[in-house]
Amino acid sequence: MPMISITRLRVRSWVYLPAFFFQALRINKQAAAAEGNLAVRLLRDNGNTFWTATSWSSHASMKAFIIAKPHGPVMRKLMNWCDEASLVHWEQAEAELPTWTEAHRRLEQEGRLSKVNFPSSAHTAHKYPAPTASRASERRVK
Repeated sequence: MPMISITRLRVRSWVYLPAFFFQALRINKQAAAAEGNLAVRLLRDNGNTFWTATSWSSHASMKAFIIAKPHGPVMRKLMNWCDEASLVHWEQAEAELPTWTEAHRRLEQEGRLSKVNFPSSAHTAHKYPAPTASRASERRVK
């Protein structure tokens, strides 16, 4: 059964955006080429917030991507770069990625917080504004 992974990151200061963008480009390329990756969709949201939605052929392929370079080492930097970070994974029958509305619902109801060194009040409460998707802000990588 395909695995779906949703992440939401909020970069806490414009100071970290250049490094974040550089690493995000590398990781997007990695994800698109990763064994077992079925789909990748990205969303640039308001307030330096970024969403990812990925579909994987198995939990093992998703896990291999998570720990591999560049993704694995960059995730540790997010503790300082971000003041909000959360994720959710689930299995479903089809490989199709959910809508951003469904991703938001699942993230708040079933997701977990990632460790950040400077958590916002929204991070602590695990309550986030719904994403605002538009053609200009969304990108399908694969």
